[in-house]
Amino acid sequence: MLRKFEDSGRPPIEKALEKVSTKYELVHAAAKRVKQLLKEYDEFIIREGRKGEIKKLTFKAIEDIAEGKVRVISLKSLFKE
Repeated sequence: MLRKFEDSGRPPIEKALEKVSTKYELVHAAAKRVKQLLKEYDEFIIREGRKGEIKKLTFKAIEDIAEGKVRVISLKSLFKE
C-alpha cells in the first residue's frame, strides 16, 4: 500500500510529474526553482509552516511544482504549430 505524502516525508514526485512532460523536465524545473528560492532564503535548509518543519530547498521546489505554485513551460509547447 502506498503511503500518503504527508506521512512519508518525501516530496510529491508523482504529482509533480503530472505537471511536466518528462522526468528530465522536472529535474530542470526543480533546479531552476531552487535557484529562485536561494535568492529568498540564503540557505539550502529552511524552516517552514506552523510547526517549523525543516525542509531542503530541493524538497520545497518539487513541492511548489506539484502544488502548482510555479508554472513550468516546456520548450515543446512554445514551438507547437
